[in-house]
Amino acid sequence: MKFVDEATIRVEAGDGGSGCVSFRREKFIPRGGPDGGDGGDGGNVVLIADANLNTLVDFRHRRGFRAEGGRSGRGRNMTGRSGEDLLVRVPLGTRVRDEETRESIGELLRESERLLVAQGGFHGIGNARFRSSTNRAPRQATPGTPGERRRLHLELILLADVGLLGFPNAGKSSLIRKVSGARPKVADYPFTTLHPNLGVVRLGNGRSFVVADIPGVIKGAAAGAGLGIRFLKHLARTGLLLHLVDIAPQGDLVDPAQQVRELERELAVYGGDLVRKERWLVLNKRDLLDPVDFERRRTMILERLGWTGPAFGISAVTGEGTGKLTQALMRYLEQERREATTTPDRAPENEEDWHPLA
Repeated sequence: MKFVDEATIRVEAGDGGSGCVSFRREKFIPRGGPDGGDGGDGGNVVLIADANLNTLVDFRHRRGFRAEGGRSGRGRNMTGRSGEDLLVRVPLGTRVRDEETRESIGELLRESERLLVAQGGFHGIGNARFRSSTNRAPRQATPGTPGERRRLHLELILLADVGLLGFPNAGKSSLIRKVSGARPKVADYPFTTLHPNLGVVRLGNGRSFVVADIPGVIKGAAAGAGLGIRFLKHLARTGLLLHLVDIAPQGDLVDPAQQVRELERELAVYGGDLVRKERWLVLNKRDLLDPVDFERRRTMILERLGWTGPAFGISAVTGEGTGKLTQALMRYLEQERREATTTPDRAPENEEDWHPLA
């Protein structure tokens, strides 16, 4: 299925039904009074989050959505039927904005969460409601009001706990294949990943987290080089970034430490909170080096970067070191979740458990 993360649609709520002008006409009942009923309310347009969807591709084929209008009132004080609400299903993580006013309407982050995006019109009033002691035979009724009409910009931002960040061929897709059930394409050429992928890492006993893999970011991405930085937004809701680095790059001109600095500059150009997010360094492809050479290169990279945060050495192909990495990630996320429900400023109990250097 094609991955689409932005779409523009038109939504039209239903118009309210008109009120009715009618008078009671029955045998043996002279001078029957007004009995015109009210109209029905127009249907609303409501977005509903659906966990089974992961793209906005359906909105490339259908761009207009209109709810049912309310029916007009009738005689004998019969009220018109209200229009049915129109439910439009969207993926979790969809952000909604008014295309014309640029107003942010809301976002849907939980399964079955609903967001009203177009209010249906109010029903018209029948002449029975205008009857009074001084107006025994009213002949006025009101029409229903029109429903809201809007152009909406939908933007999908994936929901994940951990985001993978790195240059092309760093091994992001290989890592997500090794630790989760996701099966992104893996090949020996740059930009194999053309759209974001999600994978669920399960460690048993109800312990799991979601990892997001985005296309590789290169130097000059902010100026449009490579695939650009349009996919970086999918890391905005992650709690932690894993910066994958190829510790055994082909060619002497490729400097892993310099790649880390270049990517940090791209994050700063992108803006937002990405550059300030918790970031761990993952040195991949350690299977291509002997243990002594790996230790030498790792020490050199960390010293050049002045890296004081968590750092791991893994092989996404053989799985070496990935178990220790996923366990550390799980402990970190569990600690963050506990802090979010208790005291946000409380320090982790066992910091060395989730800040290893391996």
